[in-house]
Amino acid sequence: MGKLTDKAIKAAMAEAKATGTGRKHSDGGGLYLETTASGAGYWRWKFRHLGKENRLSLGTYPDTTLLQARKAHQEGRDTLRQGTDPSQARKAAKIGAASVAENTFGAMAAAWVKVKATDWTEGHTVTIQARLNNDLLPYLSTRPISELAAPELLAVLRRIEARGAVETAHRCKMICKQVFDHAVTVGAATSNPAAALGRALATPTERHHPAITDPARLGELLRMIDGYRGSPPVRAALLIHALTFQRPGEIQGMAWAEIDFDGAVWTVPPERMKATRKKKATNAAHTIPLSRQAVAVLKDLQPLTGHRAHVFPSERGGGRHISENTVGAALRSMGIDTRTEHTGHGFRATARTMLAERLGLDMEVIERQLAHGPRDALGSAYNRTTWAAHRRDMMQAWADYLDTLRGTTTVS
Repeated sequence: MGKLTDKAIKAAMAEAKATGTGRKHSDGGGLYLETTASGAGYWRWKFRHLGKENRLSLGTYPDTTLLQARKAHQEGRDTLRQGTDPSQARKAAKIGAASVAENTFGAMAAAWVKVKATDWTEGHTVTIQARLNNDLLPYLSTRPISELAAPELLAVLRRIEARGAVETAHRCKMICKQVFDHAVTVGAATSNPAAALGRALATPTERHHPAITDPARLGELLRMIDGYRGSPPVRAALLIHALTFQRPGEIQGMAWAEIDFDGAVWTVPPERMKATRKKKATNAAHTIPLSRQAVAVLKDLQPLTGHRAHVFPSERGGGRHISENTVGAALRSMGIDTRTEHTGHGFRATARTMLAERLGLDMEVIERQLAHGPRDALGSAYNRTTWAAHRRDMMQAWADYLDTLRGTTTVS
């Protein structure tokens, strides 16, 4: 039983402040309260370990009550009886707590993003961070990664799945898997509970960009574009989508500096192509032969936007170009359902399908014009074929075919 009471402690602290002199007040077993001239009180414990005298701070009074000090004192004595220095045990506990803070899911996710972002494009990094911020970190950020198990991760993914975002749930599962892979690599976790979670989620519906592949309907769309009453740059962008079938981002960001009218070619620099940051730095530029019709569209637009950097500048200014939303809105204004019938990206599928099925052109040439790499096992490391002459002929044949569809109401 200790010797101190709360009443005695308060009196001792008042006395120390009044006299300007502090002293030690024992509670037994080496525990004492040390008062100071300022009227403060500090709990200390004096003990011996391996023949050496040590002192351990147990807090301040009244923040640490007499009961709490005695409890900490007893825990320290239990540790000492087990042969462990209580001071070293406290240091180890602090290190362990710091380690847990550094090894939370949030900390591991941030470390993983930092490593991977050096190879990701800026847009992909933004997407990954958004999925973390919106769907994972609100529930997992502070959880020690070594304590997370599959059921807890699954519960978080089920939240995403429950709102109908099945594909997002699967993408977030892949993020979790890669965060855990990183944690295992750096020694913060010993296993990856996210590895098998995909089997517990609903299967996402396979989705493709809707695209018109019926010749008659494509002819109707081309006539709609010809009659489009919106801005000339947007109309021209729709035509270039149809004539070149390149990725929407590459078309919408087209710069006048990329166009060679003399050579009738559009050259997209590697940094604007769809690829990892590393590949952007090492890939060659992608060249698109321009048909006579494509050149005519661009030359017709040049007096309007030729003084700007972008071929299709945004009406909002600020050096920006039009977006895929702009193209989608234009298609919808013409009565095209972009959810089920056709999108800006759909022009790629349209051309890929119809060039092969209607014009009988070589799929390898088509794939190269789509900027898809070779599909052989060795890939582009050994296959240097660009099919330049074939691609030029194909682009002109495609433009001529579109003209035929545009002027024909019935196509077999």
